[in-house]
Amino acid sequence: MQNYLIRNIAVVNEGRTTVQDVWIKGHRIEKIAPHITISGNYTEINGEGKHLLPGVIDDQVHFREPGLTQKATIYTEARAAVAGGTTSFMEMPNTKPAALTQELLEDKYTIGQHHSLANYSFFMGAANDNVEEILKTNAKKESVCGVKIFMGSSTGNMLVDNYLTLDTVFSNSELLIATHCEDEKIIRANMEAFQREKGDQLTAADHPLIRNVEACFESSLVAIQFAQKHNARLHILHISTARELQLFSNMLPLAEKRITAEVCVHHLHFTADDYAQYGNLIKCNPAIKSPDNKAALWQGLLDDRLDIIATDHAPHTWEEKQLPYIQAPSGVPLVQHSLLLMLEHARQGDITIEKVVEKMSHAPAICFQVKERGFLREGYYADCVIVDLNGQTNVKKENIYYKCAWSPFEGHTFPAAVTHTFVSGHLAYADGVFNENVLGHRLAFSR
Repeated sequence: MQNYLIRNIAVVNEGRTTVQDVWIKGHRIEKIAPHITISGNYTEINGEGKHLLPGVIDDQVHFREPGLTQKATIYTEARAAVAGGTTSFMEMPNTKPAALTQELLEDKYTIGQHHSLANYSFFMGAANDNVEEILKTNAKKESVCGVKIFMGSSTGNMLVDNYLTLDTVFSNSELLIATHCEDEKIIRANMEAFQREKGDQLTAADHPLIRNVEACFESSLVAIQFAQKHNARLHILHISTARELQLFSNMLPLAEKRITAEVCVHHLHFTADDYAQYGNLIKCNPAIKSPDNKAALWQGLLDDRLDIIATDHAPHTWEEKQLPYIQAPSGVPLVQHSLLLMLEHARQGDITIEKVVEKMSHAPAICFQVKERGFLREGYYADCVIVDLNGQTNVKKENIYYKCAWSPFEGHTFPAAVTHTFVSGHLAYADGVFNENVLGHRLAFSR
């Protein structure tokens, strides 16, 4: 491993920004100090005028492998993540086949081990009929990020709507339980009503009315009731409504919370008004909703009722997204541009850069109890990102690294640039060039 000395860089960490030198030795951060003198072989990087952030930990992505590799692979999407400053990801189980057995789960870890430029973890999947396999994951709680339950909007047979199954998992899982909460009965009833009224004239603008606030709130409430009944560790993904915020608290430090919540970048950036421009390109589940919901999500993020910012990165092919609304799949590719997007919101005054780091790096590490990552600390793994807040990133086809090769931000210029990304001390990306000689590590958890 090469060693690096980053000089005179603004280090953003744990609520403060200070100009420091940072010595990366092997996989880890050896020293952070105002001035460091070392001998031996190392590469020096001039950080003057730039900022050093802990690498983003994205707790919700869909990288589509195995079985859906026409859309994406772990190799392509991890590479895109690294280019955008995301150094670790936690990937969802709804692939083909779905990760519903221990053997299939470990198959995904093997793919990650051989192909992921970023650090990786994979959720164990839940179905109505695989409780025994789910609970075997208790023995892997130090090496698996969590159990994922689709309490709505699932693919294949992964919709878990059997209350006996839910009760058993919530009462017995020793891992964090992450849930997708949308009530399928409400959604089906809404869809039938809209189809009776509009027939095949439905468009993406109808999406937030079909997958409405009530569907999200009712499902999230059920998940919280199960968690409270059993004192389970519950993390509700991609909160999208103002109403759901009443279910969450900021009365405890994150490390002490048993129930936590995530918000995704697209729900913080887009509103239902944007369907006129983007159509199916921003069709996702849960739906992007009216502007009042977006405003409430920002408030909930800033006052710590919402704990984590993630992406729910979910690529589909361009051709699929051009289909009529009913046939077009839900999901948006976002992992390459999530940090840049939040830095743009910081520039606009919506959030501080210290809060961006807290919600995208520190909080996922605390929430999932990730070992020795998520912070810029001596002795921790050197997962870190150099950003130039005076630079620009013009998103165009040539620099979109997703396999699907499109982004809703194509043509947009972000007022910042990711110049370097270190993954476990390896300089995996620098000034538009990847170094894939060293791959990412399997994440470990302190449980």
